[in-house]
Amino acid sequence: MKSENKKSGSELIKLRGLNKEFTSPGNTVKVLDTINLSVAQGEFVAIVGKSGSGKSTLLNMITGIDRPSSGEVIVNDTAVHLLPEGPLAAWRGRTIGVVFQFFQLLPTLTVVENIMLPMDFIGVYPVNKRRERALALLDKVDILEQADKLPSSLSGGQQQRAAIARALANDPPLIVADEPTGNLDGHTAGEVIRLFSGLVRSGKTVIIVTHERDVTTFVDRAIVLSDGGIERELKGARSQNTYDAQEVTHA
Repeated sequence: MKSENKKSGSELIKLRGLNKEFTSPGNTVKVLDTINLSVAQGEFVAIVGKSGSGKSTLLNMITGIDRPSSGEVIVNDTAVHLLPEGPLAAWRGRTIGVVFQFFQLLPTLTVVENIMLPMDFIGVYPVNKRRERALALLDKVDILEQADKLPSSLSGGQQQRAAIARALANDPPLIVADEPTGNLDGHTAGEVIRLFSGLVRSGKTVIIVTHERDVTTFVDRAIVLSDGGIERELKGARSQNTYDAQEVTHA
């Protein structure tokens, strides 16, 4: 079963007048300030900025992990900010694959069992097809031979590849990643970025939060945040035909 991905180039994400405030006794901190942003199906977008600029909070708005104080979050024609918790979890499982900096693989499950887990939660694929699909995804990210090992026996780069395979488990149209190369060496980070670029070529939309200095060499656009607002956008140099893995320079 395939996800209902939109036609390439159509709007997948629309953020309108997005604000987020955190309030404590006697103090209110505005983390996001009037964000207006659209992301097209099939785009590779980076969110960059200094620590505390609102990058991870913005990603949490898109995934529905957190709610805006005001404004709208529309993803794949769904008003995410209006969804109750139960439907929100099911929607997220079908629509978004999340990749974390520290992999977040369950240590007591084998790699292939980790990949099958999102399928078990959502039920998009029949039970008798889940292992077959998980193995195909591990083959796609070039670690099929690690399928029946525990995550602790894999290198950091292999674990991140497994995490990407897990994010693809339910064939979501959107992949989001929070500092996916921050825990990897430069060469391995370049290989992971090449994987993301390949996903974009296959029709996925990819959004990453990153500190990488050379981010514009591998994305379509970089959204630069400062003090919770969009300071500027940088045009990227990603090319479907010319991108190749290279060492990523960390900030």
